[in-house]
Amino acid sequence: MEATEKIWFNGELVDWADATVHVGCHGLHYGSGVFEGIRCYETPNGPAVFRLTDHMERLHRSAQLIYMDIPYSVAELVQATHDVVDTNGLPESYIRPIAFYGYGTLGVPPRDNPVYVAIMNWPWGTYLGEDAMESGIRAKISTWRRVGANTIPHAAKATGVYLNSMLAVLEASRAGYEEAILLTEDGYVGDGSGENLFLVKDGVLYTPDLSASILPGLTRDAVVTIARELGHEVRSKQLIRTDLYAADELFMTGTAAEVTPIRSVDDITIGEPGPLTTALQQTYLDVVRGRDDRWSQWLEYSPAMRTQAAGNPTAS
Repeated sequence: MEATEKIWFNGELVDWADATVHVGCHGLHYGSGVFEGIRCYETPNGPAVFRLTDHMERLHRSAQLIYMDIPYSVAELVQATHDVVDTNGLPESYIRPIAFYGYGTLGVPPRDNPVYVAIMNWPWGTYLGEDAMESGIRAKISTWRRVGANTIPHAAKATGVYLNSMLAVLEASRAGYEEAILLTEDGYVGDGSGENLFLVKDGVLYTPDLSASILPGLTRDAVVTIARELGHEVRSKQLIRTDLYAADELFMTGTAAEVTPIRSVDDITIGEPGPLTTALQQTYLDVVRGRDDRWSQWLEYSPAMRTQAAGNPTAS
């Protein structure tokens, strides 16, 4: 992680090195927090944050699901994100908002612990590598199961839930694969360690539905919207592992992963990225970088940076 100048922490911009907490923070000991992953892209009109308001609304929903009250409104968090992006001056960056229970009591229930909120950004390229975007990745079905909906609320992007993802992807990487795919306890396809899944079969685009304990991904939602508006049939349904093996095309979506093809699962070859995967990947990247105006409502610009870009006709 490359350090930047400032982090927004509990209502103010502080130096990167000063954004620290006490080792007795409740969130450190129990994983009692929620977070988001957001990307800011360089566009002809200046840096644009993709679906920023939607991400902050999901952060609030996640907090509600774990009985947490975030002390800042969605609008305040949106403005704070623009402040961070403006101050650090990166044309493209990954943005991490996080809210967690801070220092106070250290019993399991966070009774009077304050809720700390931070927003940081830093340069981060393709999550699984440039080669992955072009040629696809090798994935492995994990022996670890996706947490059930009645175990932990899967719709919450909660910090503690990601121990499940960490175990799965470490198992996969130690076996020589780039990513893991988790099944539910009932054996249905869930998602990756940090991505949603799509497969193409006979021209139809399929994705696991929310009953598979998947995170309702915003990139997943964007790809479904784009695909349908381009005239493709999209179905959400329960999928089994052999559906993955027999797929014509297979790919993952996520803020970090964007649209990443999968070329094999458990050493069963799916193949090079197919035409629908490639088309959706290209359209998505054109949208987020301001080259396709059909879904421009998803791009949220900092007023200050957009004004600066308008005054520089050579900005790209």
